[in-house]
Amino acid sequence: MKKIARIAITIMVVFAFPLYVFTSQARAAVLTNAYVSMDDSRPSNAATTYTFSFQGVTASNIKCMKIQFSDSVVAGSKPTGMTLGGSLDVTSSTYLSAMTGWTSITVTDATGLFTITNATGAVPGNGNIVFTADITNASTKEVAYYARFNSYDNVDCATTPRDSAVVSYIYTDGVTVTATVDPTLTFTVAGINSGVSINGTNTNVISTATTVPFGIITTAGNKIGGNELTVATNAANGFTVFTKNTQLLTSGPNTILAHTGTNATPTTFPAAGVTEAFGYTTEDATLSGGTPARFTTGPTYAGFTTSFGTNEVFYSATPISSTAVEVGLQLSIVGTTKAGTYTTVVEYSAVPIY
Repeated sequence: MKKIARIAITIMVVFAFPLYVFTSQARAAVLTNAYVSMDDSRPSNAATTYTFSFQGVTASNIKCMKIQFSDSVVAGSKPTGMTLGGSLDVTSSTYLSAMTGWTSITVTDATGLFTITNATGAVPGNGNIVFTADITNASTKEVAYYARFNSYDNVDCATTPRDSAVVSYIYTDGVTVTATVDPTLTFTVAGINSGVSINGTNTNVISTATTVPFGIITTAGNKIGGNELTVATNAANGFTVFTKNTQLLTSGPNTILAHTGTNATPTTFPAAGVTEAFGYTTEDATLSGGTPARFTTGPTYAGFTTSFGTNEVFYSATPISSTAVEVGLQLSIVGTTKAGTYTTVVEYSAVPIY
């Protein structure tokens, strides 16, 4: 009989105590879809923006909310190395955006606690609370830390609870991604048919990638040929194509003079039979220098020189997948030009600028 009586008393105590607590103390509602995100999750990163997001907010007046950063789900200490600032982004915080008066922000850096109060109180909304670029991350990676959220309809931040949530977050070093893009350059020289207009002057010889055969020339008409230049490069600052020749047009001891115009100041090419001249023009209107379109009006020509890097015929300030331009070559003689077969080599050099 004594054993049965003791069992009955024990059962009454176990069931009665929780019933008393439940009926005498209000409990906070648990938020749903809650999480903490960071704009930079690397350990010890300074000026990090933290966003606490959630749903299921109780549509009831609140006067205080607390966010506690901790190394434990229940109590614990502030995560090692973490420092708190006090910048609350009310505009971006949809939990607060419909409310006013949230100006009393207490930051207890020693314990990792944000306490925000509003003496008047207001009804919050679903969404988030944003702390803008004011927190330094903890120094340990790949360890679970916690953020505990609580709201109250009392400025004492302890009584009349409304909502609560506990979320976990982790810092990681991130993954360093590297890639190498090799420099590229393609450059081709092609011939041009007869009858092709270059700056308004038609070619009258057929050229190839390696020859411009002017053939027999007389004072009755100038000879005009040329080449098409095509460039592609990934150089950050584009490219420049320069031209030069190895010598004047030469036949034994005799030469034909270069056209008097220069690359910086090209001039109109002389008419047939008036002046000996050999020169070039380009259709590129975007050359570098003081007057980029200096060749494309007239047309105008410059005389070849044997110096590299001064006679620009093609230019781009940016990388380009593929682009082409035509360069014209013109030759004139006079009645006293000495007979012979005249030869020179015209060179084109593409220089990418990385």
